[in-house]
Amino acid sequence: MPQSLANVLVHIVFSTKERRPFLQDPDLRDEMHRYLAGISANLECPAVIVGGATDHVHLLANQSRTIALAEWVKELKRASSLWAKTKTPQWSLFQW
Repeated sequence: MPQSLANVLVHIVFSTKERRPFLQDPDLRDEMHRYLAGISANLECPAVIVGGATDHVHLLANQSRTIALAEWVKELKRASSLWAKTKTPQWSLFQW
């Protein structure tokens, strides 16, 4: 039986709302990066690397054939925002 294979690498970059530097603490920033990698893995889009700065993130990952790019990014931002708001009082107003 024939099989379709795809290897699509996507570089996603998004920033905090109004470029607020929510990600200043290196430990919390690393935790956010790990959380984003986990969300992506659960969507069958394994991350190659996640990084960024105090006001934005970069995610390089393999896009699954079963999810649209817009839905993938929407879920990354939605789930990580909900998680961040419960993580620390300084992040109670966190938004992408």
